[in-house]
Amino acid sequence: MERMRIIAGPCQHESLAHSAEIAKECKRVCDKYGIEYIFKASFDKANRSSMQGKRGVGLEATLTDFLALKVQYGVKTLTDVHSVEQIKYIEAQFKNAVDVYQIPAFLCRQTDLIQEACRTDKIVNIKKGQFMAPWDMKGVLSKCEGAKDVWITERGTSFGYNTLVVDYTGIMYMLDNYEHPIVFDCTHSAQKPGGQGDSSGGNRDYVPGLARSGSALGIRDFFLEVHPDPDVAPSDGPNMLRLEDFEQVVEDIIAYSYTPKEKVSVDRNYTGFRYQEC
Repeated sequence: MERMRIIAGPCQHESLAHSAEIAKECKRVCDKYGIEYIFKASFDKANRSSMQGKRGVGLEATLTDFLALKVQYGVKTLTDVHSVEQIKYIEAQFKNAVDVYQIPAFLCRQTDLIQEACRTDKIVNIKKGQFMAPWDMKGVLSKCEGAKDVWITERGTSFGYNTLVVDYTGIMYMLDNYEHPIVFDCTHSAQKPGGQGDSSGGNRDYVPGLARSGSALGIRDFFLEVHPDPDVAPSDGPNMLRLEDFEQVVEDIIAYSYTPKEKVSVDRNYTGFRYQEC
């Protein structure tokens, strides 16, 4: 059975001590259950609801701390990139600080950005845009030639104003049709984009149920934003999981885990059913 993987960390890097607290606990839990752990944090949250939104401590400070985390805890790391120039700078100055480049959802069709990330020796995690159909990711994947590895992350689909829904049939489509790991972002799926006017809202109480459902569907890779005190987090607090609840969610993911023994083929031309008029 393929080893389970969890990407977890704060929305944005706040300080070395803060990220170290999160990385230490998440790695402890994942090691306990034999799960691969990747620490995530953003150095710049470029996509903010308003100018009041806090963006982060910056690239140099964040990636310097990433290097320290890797030495202290032996963790792999993931961070967002927003431009070709950022990737080139990281590759030149902080090459060993990052293991996975993440393409944000709103940038998932940016050809130059994707191709530059795929030219590196890093894994590339592409978040499926809230506006994208699952089958439309085929076009995105066509831009990833030469990549070390590519992951696709489901993070909810727009359903009217300030609302996201999780389309489990869409997840099933991607599991069946793409030869790439499908990651389920349970915390952003519980987000309400722009739902608080000048910032996004959400409901972290939905996260455990979403995680259980994804695991029962056959997802093996999960993305969870966690924070010791989400209510004071500089971004995405309403939908971030409390660090103290992380282990219980991981236990639930394991308990509900489903791995199909064989893929069931579906005859899409089957016409055996007929509805009779009453």
